[in-house]
Amino acid sequence: MGFPANGSSDKPLKFLIYGRTGWIGGLLGKLCESQGIDYEYGSGRLESRISLESDIANVKPTHVFNAAGVTGRPNVDWCESHKVETIRTNVVGTLTLADVCRDKGLILINYATGCIFEYDEAHQIGTGIGFKEEDTPNFTGSFYSKTKAMVEELLKNYENVCTLRVRMPISSDLANPRNFITKITRYDKVVNIPNSMTILDELLPISIEMGKRNLTGIWNFTNPGVVSHNEILEMYRDYIDPNFTWKNFNLEEQAKVIVAPRSNNELDATKLKTEFPELLSIKESLVKYVFEPNKKTGGA
Repeated sequence: MGFPANGSSDKPLKFLIYGRTGWIGGLLGKLCESQGIDYEYGSGRLESRISLESDIANVKPTHVFNAAGVTGRPNVDWCESHKVETIRTNVVGTLTLADVCRDKGLILINYATGCIFEYDEAHQIGTGIGFKEEDTPNFTGSFYSKTKAMVEELLKNYENVCTLRVRMPISSDLANPRNFITKITRYDKVVNIPNSMTILDELLPISIEMGKRNLTGIWNFTNPGVVSHNEILEMYRDYIDPNFTWKNFNLEEQAKVIVAPRSNNELDATKLKTEFPELLSIKESLVKYVFEPNKKTGGA
């Protein structure tokens, strides 16, 4: 479904991006520069309607991208003890931005999360049966995920919003502490569960194209298929560091060292793959965009 109020071909693109200091927000700016797309970062706070209206009046964008949000530092456990701050940005802020954009007839590309599901009887590990866009979230183990599920449900009513369910984001920048690969290489122990994941090097350019196409609604924004922690670490060992070793532990053992449970799931990426047939499977994308480019500087 498209939102026809903007993006006409005779009007040059101008993106307004929220999340300048964030990982995805920073990458979006670089992508716009490389593609010659005019863009500015928003200076307003998401929960301040007046400041958002001021940004839009000053920038006069054709599209708005929201990569701002609270994920917690160093991880989502932070949200468990900072619930009001989490609500302020992830719920109040995101809804305010969506509402202002709707008032102004603007598409909002919203980088959301797919960590609102967990494997269940109908979606078991290894079956290849993933959660679809229309499925109701079933994971509320962390306060972060709970707020994200709330806001996704409410945003369904905004026909101008494109919700992208990102999961366990990975990029070719293996020095970035937000990178899922970087995270798990630094853990003392890791669980080993197949999951859907998002390769940003491949998918962020697709999100810009989705904006250009005025696509809206909910999208599972992951590469097709799943990959497990051990499979990633084996690739890391083979391509980057032949001396790398790791230890596994189970969910019960993991629960003792984290405050809130973590989401593990497979998302069905058929909708995205149909719109973008060139989209690679998760393992193909890992090799092409992450491990092969790093191999030259690695020890492999």
